[in-house]
Amino acid sequence: MSDAMWREQSPEHDPELDQPPSFAARMLLAAMIVVTLVLVAGGTTWWIYSQKPADTANRAASTGPCSGTLLHVVAAPEIAPVVREAAQGLNSGADCGPITVTAQEPAVTALAPEQPDVWIPSSSVWLRIALVNTYRQAGEPIARSPIVLAAPTAVAARYAQGDRTTWMQLMTGLAGHQIPAVTMPDPLHSSVGMLAVYAIQAAMVHSTPDAGIAQLRALTLRSRLKDASADPAELLRRVAGQTDATAVANDVGAFPITEQQLTMYQRGNNPVTLKGSYPSDGLIEADYPFAISATTKYAGLAERLRAAITMPAITDAGFRTYAMPHAIEVPERSDRMLDPALQWAQYRALEFQVLLLIDSSGSMNKPATDRTGRVTTKAGLLRQSGLAAAQLFGDETSIGLWTFNTPKPESPPHTDVVPFGPITGKVGDKSRRDALAAAITGYTAPNEAGTPLFQTILDARAAMRPRVKPRAITLIIVLSDGTDAESKYAMPKKTFLTRLAKESDPQRPVPVIGVGFGPDADMATLTDIAKATDGKAIAAKNPADLASAMAKAFLAAHAPS
Repeated sequence: MSDAMWREQSPEHDPELDQPPSFAARMLLAAMIVVTLVLVAGGTTWWIYSQKPADTANRAASTGPCSGTLLHVVAAPEIAPVVREAAQGLNSGADCGPITVTAQEPAVTALAPEQPDVWIPSSSVWLRIALVNTYRQAGEPIARSPIVLAAPTAVAARYAQGDRTTWMQLMTGLAGHQIPAVTMPDPLHSSVGMLAVYAIQAAMVHSTPDAGIAQLRALTLRSRLKDASADPAELLRRVAGQTDATAVANDVGAFPITEQQLTMYQRGNNPVTLKGSYPSDGLIEADYPFAISATTKYAGLAERLRAAITMPAITDAGFRTYAMPHAIEVPERSDRMLDPALQWAQYRALEFQVLLLIDSSGSMNKPATDRTGRVTTKAGLLRQSGLAAAQLFGDETSIGLWTFNTPKPESPPHTDVVPFGPITGKVGDKSRRDALAAAITGYTAPNEAGTPLFQTILDARAAMRPRVKPRAITLIIVLSDGTDAESKYAMPKKTFLTRLAKESDPQRPVPVIGVGFGPDADMATLTDIAKATDGKAIAAKNPADLASAMAKAFLAAHAPS
């Protein structure tokens, strides 16, 4: 797994100068090249949602470079009509003249072999991604539009209070099945998608002091999306063509768009009403910089065009001319935006089959301190942090829980506390998720008990090997604070590793992710186990870091290979 996958994404403005495009940026651009984007028909995107579908068939007309053009301007489709109107005023009322305006998605412009003289993308981040040309911004952005969450009114009421909500509420509502669906644009091809993903990451970082849990919360939302590569304009066209709000709720649900797009949709009096809400924990804006190429010969004409774009024209088109308070700054360094976008886009939606092995030997009763400074025990911290970690398991998970100890010489090495099965399935009269939470909440360890670590791992792999199947990740997560000792099952490490290798089946791999709980955990042995099983060893030296270590275990499995 790359270091970038573990990096906490900072939502704050970075004062350092922008760096050359990172490897992540080049990966993003390569992905864009592979997936060809269609040039949006010029000038209609910003108002198309105010028209009835039947009225829009022949309204789209793209304007390309004209004969005699001195200044070629490319603008994001939603703001292109405003720019074109200003250009016409300088062209004696004609589309063609000294200034030609073309509507084009920023992802297309960023890859074009020939760059325009003036570029007005829907986010200034595109100026840092483009590898072909250098631009300077002429003053403040000419327009702004915050990203809002849009949904049919009945759906919005489930995660929003008035026109306010949070990304955290959206994630919780979707994970808890209170929201029927959430749809997101592709962050590699859409400004809305890229900005929304960055805002989600920032919101999750603010929701917890633990970077691992923050990242897993973001991926919890990602894993439950109805569609992760939608086009915002196409989504609005689909909704505009519907008459049944319930059908829209189930088909599209909630989705991020710009406030301007929502405003234009609402002006159209479409049958399905959409309500917008502002995520207070991650409010971010699409800004529209007026960027002049360093190579243009007509910078003066570009400045005249900039002056001709009036504030009333901007506001009439549904944009703002000022920044919203408390909005997240778009970072200067492009990799701060691109790293979460790439992680989101490359996320692997996988079925998980997990067997949790939790040490319940006597050493778990040793004193420990939680994050607030309160003195408790390792067992007490496991009850707190383990419950938080268990709540992060997705609905695609099948899971079981064993504890291992030997309070008596004749005791078996482990106990099947929660039988293996789908986390959404039943264990008695409870869901398996609730049974898992109850088992962790009620976790105790006897004062005197051995630690049959090695035998438990051997038995666990034997139990999980027959369950291995295609398109599923089958793994064991073992949490231990000590070494294999003080039980009749104890064996030399060399003997154990030999058996581990002998009993492995390359056709049915079962990696072991070892979480060393506390400063006295035998990390050397857990590392050897990880190497022998193609797993991972994670140190939770501070017992309060258990939930983070569990989150990292799942992030490791989700990492692109």
